[in-house]
Amino acid sequence: MSYPIATVFPPLPAGGLPLSDLQKKVIALKKAKDAIILAHNYQCEDIQGIADYVGDSLGLAYKAAAAQNSTIVFCGVHFMAETAKIVNPTRRVLLPDMDAGCSLADSCPAEKLAAAKAANPELYVVAYINCSAAVKALSDVICTSGNASKIVNRVPADRPILFIPDQNLGRWVAAKTGRAMQLWPGNCYAHVQFTPAALLRTKAAHPQAPIVAHPECTEAVRDLADRVCSTELMVDWCRSQASDTIIVTTEAGMIHRLRREVPNKTFVAAPTDRCACNECKFMKMNTLQKVHDCLLNGQPEVTMPESIRLAAEAPLRRMLEWSA
Repeated sequence: MSYPIATVFPPLPAGGLPLSDLQKKVIALKKAKDAIILAHNYQCEDIQGIADYVGDSLGLAYKAAAAQNSTIVFCGVHFMAETAKIVNPTRRVLLPDMDAGCSLADSCPAEKLAAAKAANPELYVVAYINCSAAVKALSDVICTSGNASKIVNRVPADRPILFIPDQNLGRWVAAKTGRAMQLWPGNCYAHVQFTPAALLRTKAAHPQAPIVAHPECTEAVRDLADRVCSTELMVDWCRSQASDTIIVTTEAGMIHRLRREVPNKTFVAAPTDRCACNECKFMKMNTLQKVHDCLLNGQPEVTMPESIRLAAEAPLRRMLEWSA
């Protein structure tokens, strides 16, 4: 059986990539509409190239909360745009494709979480930000992969913790903090496609390249990594490495940011057993044309009942306070 060969991304040319005509149109529309464009690290390269800020969920939450523009265009998936609306309700929040969902968020329906809490009222719910607004509204505190350990360490010692919805991240956090936690049986469909065998084949082809992996990967994959961390921490870690080649084990869009901010290195996108470049189908539903169209038309707009927004805001604000 033949397996995919990992995709290799050489350093960007000096001066980066030139802007396309469509990118220039989006930039002009953004100014005309008093909009700010926030993009997750997993977005397409042409979207990242015109965003006002590119980052992970924690950084994006801070930027959304502080945004002063009348419109926030959130280039990510649905729960991320909801988060922007929760922390900045007076701004209009647009999502280029309203169908850009998340398998991880879908794994934890609000009604199932409500039932779990009803069965055990003492549970302290720590919710990974990759969940719906309705689930956030039922949680005690939110976390991201970058601050999860810090957040869990702040939970009162006498409270049993339910960590939702990512069991791989939860298991990693439990090992780092020493806190026993009940783990919700959810995962990111893209990150669990990485396998030890695929990573070992990539390492054999690039023996001097260190491996960095996201904690949403399975434990068997994380054990092969030289560093396990959030996408935000990957930037500084990659910059500090002596090796000129690094194997990146997360959604392939992250490499676009790494090439811009660590321009002197070559990045290898860790493959799966089926594809040479692991991409999230939901993240890639947003396109530059859809960004242009949502700015032009002022839709699709993210809305939610105010009761849900207010209930979800409390655990999100708690996360921002505990992360400061």
